[in-house]
Order: sequence, then structure tokens, then C-alpha cells
Amino acid sequence: MTITHASFVTLPVSDQDRALRFYTDVLRLEVTADRDLPQGRWLQVAPRGAQTAFTLSGPAMGGFEPGSARGIMLLTTDVDADCARLAAAGTAVQGPDDLPWGRMASFTDPDGNGLMLLTEKEGF
Repeated sequence: MTITHASFVTLPVSDQDRALRFYTDVLRLEVTADRDLPQGRWLQVAPRGAQTAFTLSGPAMGGFEPGSARGIMLLTTDVDADCARLAAAGTAVQGPDDLPWGRMASFTDPDGNGLMLLTEKEGF
């Protein structure tokens, strides 16, 4: 096998513009692609410098069910500050909680896709 990394993770959304505002304004990800294709709009965001992007897939692209993604882990250097930012933007956050592998919290995007934030414990 010669796999080097994941190219993108699909996040099914019902409204790409609303999702774009959340992922860029609240999570501060950057737009890496925004193209109109015959099948629909191809819209991707990612943290600066990341190899893997998130495709904000509208209903016309692939028939994915909005809000069906789960278990997406985002690493952060300051989970507490990020949780405060999410809460200030009106996003419900569970945690953060101290766990053997680090400090972790969970939240959902406007469509209900489940994401987690983790500040890893040093040396784990």
C-alpha cells in the first residue's frame, strides 16, 4: 500500500452557505475549493496547512444525509479557548473533560454533524 493521507472527509450539509459561515467564521477554517460543477457546488474547507479537507456536501452531491457524520476529531492546542469561542457563537458544547489521552469536548455543526475537540496529553 502506498497511501499517504486522506484527501477529504465528507460533511453532509443542507445549506452550504450556512455551513461555510460556521466552518470559516466560528471554526476559522479556510476555503480550499469552491467550484460550481454540473452535479452541484464543490465546497471544501480545512485548517491552514492541513493535508485533509472537509467537503461541505450539499444534498445534490452524492445523496448524503445532512447531519449524518460522526466522530470527527479536531486537534487543538487550547480546547478550553475553542469551547469558549463555540459557546460565544451559540454552539452547544459538551465538556471539555479530562481523559487519559487529553482534554476533550464535543459539539455539532448547524446540521448536526458530530465533531470533537482534543488537546492531547503530552506524552500520550
